[in-house]
Amino acid sequence: MIHFGQVSEQEFLANYWQKKPLLIKQALPDFISPISPDELAGLSLEEEFESHLITGSISNQQWSFTEGPFTEDSFSDLSENNWTLLVQGVDRFIPEIETLITHFDFIPRWRFDDVMISYAAKGGSVGPHFDFYDVFLLQGSGKRRWNLSTKNCRLDNYLKDVPLRIMNEFISEQVFDVEPGDILYLPPKVAHHGVSLSDDCTTLSFGYRSYSAKEMFESLPEHQTTSYYQDPIWDTQNNSALIPNSALKIANNIAEISASDFAKFVTKLDTLDRKILQQFEFQQQQLEFNVNANYQLFSVCKIAYIEINNQMKFFINGFSLDNHSVTQESLINFCNQRWLSASDNLTLAQRLFELDFVEEI
Repeated sequence: MIHFGQVSEQEFLANYWQKKPLLIKQALPDFISPISPDELAGLSLEEEFESHLITGSISNQQWSFTEGPFTEDSFSDLSENNWTLLVQGVDRFIPEIETLITHFDFIPRWRFDDVMISYAAKGGSVGPHFDFYDVFLLQGSGKRRWNLSTKNCRLDNYLKDVPLRIMNEFISEQVFDVEPGDILYLPPKVAHHGVSLSDDCTTLSFGYRSYSAKEMFESLPEHQTTSYYQDPIWDTQNNSALIPNSALKIANNIAEISASDFAKFVTKLDTLDRKILQQFEFQQQQLEFNVNANYQLFSVCKIAYIEINNQMKFFINGFSLDNHSVTQESLINFCNQRWLSASDNLTLAQRLFELDFVEEI
């Protein structure tokens, strides 16, 4: 559980989420990253992981961007300073990283995207930039300096002829130095520039998608396509898979969308995640269902539920989930916990196993 310090969890949700940055010192006291820099480099050699190497600094603006998978020679040719390795979706394959997501379940899990981990040599950076994501930046090891700004966050404010989205004008308004266990929260459209202060700097980025009107509604008039879905103020009931009516109303204010269609949209897998799920399904082919086992949802799966006229509807990976002969209580518990006992929920566990949504633990 995150230690918010002088700011309560409810204060964070009401006053900071999607509004302004917050540095949470020692949010996870005595935190030790499950992934070391050497292990992260090892992951970048594997085809399953989306990885990138970035070299350069704002002092010379000589940036390079290389896509993985890499080889050991890729790292031996690098200088001692001013480079960064990024590895996306580490939570999809490393259970110890996926487990960390539960620290952030005061934000609904259906809003979550993935965990990216970076390693930066001293001076390493990806340049000043801004995103349309919400992100929690957990310092895993080493030290990093973050400069933040709300100025000039415009789509035309980027360097030309550079293989990265690096801001041309960046005026720092806040500066934070972070150490292991510190978390920096950034809402969308807050520019940030992180520079490693040590040679062992790793940062875990827990990203939450922003839903554009253009993504949700393909047939919107042109003047409406720049809108973005904005979260309501979340409560702290920890029903992490519930899409509350307050969120459905906000989505519907952008353009008319049914509750079911919104649930399908937010749980739909992207192309890369569908490919990863196919890999998991292939690995399960020869396995038999175990009536005495516990089963957990595959890390890549997205699940949510809504309440309409006192009836619950459940959705997984963009599709409606059949709840025939299964109690609503058992499905709600599974959605929020992402695991279940086959001995206690035999019908549901067997159905999920046959659909290739769960694995034995």
